[in-house]
Amino acid sequence: MGGETVLIAFDSTQQALRAEMLLEYADIEIDTRPTPKEITAGCALSIELPLPDYSQAKTIMEEQQVIIRGYFRQFANRYQEIDEKGNRREQE
Repeated sequence: MGGETVLIAFDSTQQALRAEMLLEYADIEIDTRPTPKEITAGCALSIELPLPDYSQAKTIMEEQQVIIRGYFRQFANRYQEIDEKGNRREQE
């Protein structure tokens, strides 16, 4: 998968597998991969997808009530949570 990507992290394997099925059904190119150690999540699986598909994927997750840990992108080789536009979320 080339270009900018978004990583979706989950707190349960059940939710990750459900999201995988829904995104594949929507013809979104995804890669299922291990959750990076720097992201604290209850599930060892994450889904990576192209940044241009982020908005559609987020809508699907909300409409289908998939429980996620968060959406992340790499900035300076470090994963950081992102907002609804795909920008770095300000730390609270």
